[in-house]
Amino acid sequence: MKNWMIILLMLCQTGYAQQHKNTFTEYIQPAVFSLSMVMMHDVVNPPAACRFYSYAMMSAYSIVAAHNKQIPDAKRFIASYPGIAVHDSGRVYDYRIAAVYSILETGKLMLPSGFMLEKDEEKLVLLFKKDKVPDSIIRNSIAVAVDVAKQAVQWSRPDGYTKLSTRVRYTPVKGEGYWYPTPPAYIEAVEPHWKTLRPMVIDSCNQFLPLPPVPFSKDTTSAFYALNKEVRDAGVNLNMEQRVIASFWDCNPFAVSTYGHMAIGFKKITPGGHWMNITGIAARKAQLDFDKTVLVHAVAAVTMMDAFISCWDSKYTSNRIRPETYINKYMDVRWKPLLQTPPFPEYTSGHSVVSSAVATVLTYMMGDNFEYEDNTEEMFEIATRKFSSFQAACNEAAISRLYGGIHFRDAIENGVDQGHKVGEKVVEKIRNAGIVPVYGR
Repeated sequence: MKNWMIILLMLCQTGYAQQHKNTFTEYIQPAVFSLSMVMMHDVVNPPAACRFYSYAMMSAYSIVAAHNKQIPDAKRFIASYPGIAVHDSGRVYDYRIAAVYSILETGKLMLPSGFMLEKDEEKLVLLFKKDKVPDSIIRNSIAVAVDVAKQAVQWSRPDGYTKLSTRVRYTPVKGEGYWYPTPPAYIEAVEPHWKTLRPMVIDSCNQFLPLPPVPFSKDTTSAFYALNKEVRDAGVNLNMEQRVIASFWDCNPFAVSTYGHMAIGFKKITPGGHWMNITGIAARKAQLDFDKTVLVHAVAAVTMMDAFISCWDSKYTSNRIRPETYINKYMDVRWKPLLQTPPFPEYTSGHSVVSSAVATVLTYMMGDNFEYEDNTEEMFEIATRKFSSFQAACNEAAISRLYGGIHFRDAIENGVDQGHKVGEKVVEKIRNAGIVPVYGR
């Protein structure tokens, strides 16, 4: 009799799994977007945002990998991965429910205003109920998710993040050619010690050093003066398409506008948040199943975390002056960039490094010439843009920084090269671990 009950239960689970095969996949992107919304609320800076995405998505990855043996153990490509255990205690649960819930739960535990995600968790549970998932399976799945999220948080603690506030406060380097806070808010340097964080996949923050920046010079015949002239002239002669491109890729969570004595902050999604949404858009267009959708999100997140660590090492090694500072002092005191200058050194371009790294990995995972429409910025009343490939999007994101008046060309081009090397290393590691392309090959 007992054996018959077990068989009956297995048959019921099989039918239940097939019934919700596609439904649960549709809940992944909204869960990631919920993280993005809380990060916008908290004004989380770009490097930190990708750290939060990484641990949240690795929670989900750990649960999926425990269920699907074709998904390799993360230890095979992330040296610090502790081997997160998925404990079911003999309870019947749905790994997909647990994986999606773990994204929110990890964010709840790690983000400053993570408590805001409790409402998203409640809404998710209501969706599961609406899908006629038995209450016992929901409860058991949540228990698994909560346990995994706690382990992910424990894994994150030694990565160096909690020590950042204890390090020596950054003081701008004295002398010409070095970064100094820029208008209108003159915000102090963001995350000057980010390079000290433990990377996910790459070996170290300085594993992929960019070419040296063009040397500072006030000489009107110098290469550096020419770089500044290009930025200034571009800003004066922008056409409508260039303005749209700059705005589409702005992704500046620090934007501040001043009106007389009043300053108003405008909260925007971070570059990592934009690319996480692109990842979701691509996964949905490719009709990836649940496991592959989690996989591609997780790989994108850890790639960008490492790209920021690499880029921030370059920024605070060069401490290079921003175009706005140079142009106002040596060329045109009234010139203003289209975009607000971010509060950290110029070289290399963060957008260029991060976009190139994640585009390289997404191209490996989903193929070159993957066409998609990116509606990420519609919430900011910026129209959807079409791209012929991830690399095309990367190239546009990179040049947008010149149109925006906040980066020099060498920081953009060398940043793309730097990011590509980071992305290639990630591809090498995940390929050797057994992660194969999920679409188009």
